Amino acid sequence: MSLEIIAATVVGVAAVWLILQPLVAPGRDRPAAYEPPDPEDTPKGVALAALKEIEFDRETGKLSDEDYAFLKAKYTGAALEALRAEAPETAAGGDVEVLIAARVRALRSAATSAPPGAPSCSVCGPRPEADAVFCSSCGQRLREGGACAGCGATLSADSRYCAQCGAGVAA
Repeated sequence: MSLEIIAATVVGVAAVWLILQPLVAPGRDRPAAYEPPDPEDTPKGVALAALKEIEFDRETGKLSDEDYAFLKAKYTGAALEALRAEAPETAAGGDVEVLIAARVRALRSAATSAPPGAPSCSVCGPRPEADAVFCSSCGQRLREGGACAGCGATLSADSRYCAQCGAGVAA
């Protein structure tokens, strides 16, 4: 019985200590974990949300044409300023046509600089998929013959099975 009283006292003191510890000796302040800002809290997000809202209000008849024109001009300017602040390289070369032409040139040069041995379609050109059998754009067969996936043996153009290992060839 005395053992039970001692055990109950120890558990009671431990419980009281755990409850009162934060009040008696507060711990150190932990630095706040970094949380990226909510996209709607950024200047760009605020302006774009406002533009969506005024579009909705106009469609539902809550805004007159004069108010809509005023608010749209105001928030479009704010959105453009926010976008330019995010991408300084586009603010310097603000001509959209130049930016589009540069992007098209980059994409075309990437398409023509396929690695050696990459499959090539007679209609669409080099394909990015190294193991492609058919063109992902037009559906034409890419390889004349090719190699067996199982043993690497050369396959004829009309073969359905590998002559060396008997593995099925993709149709």
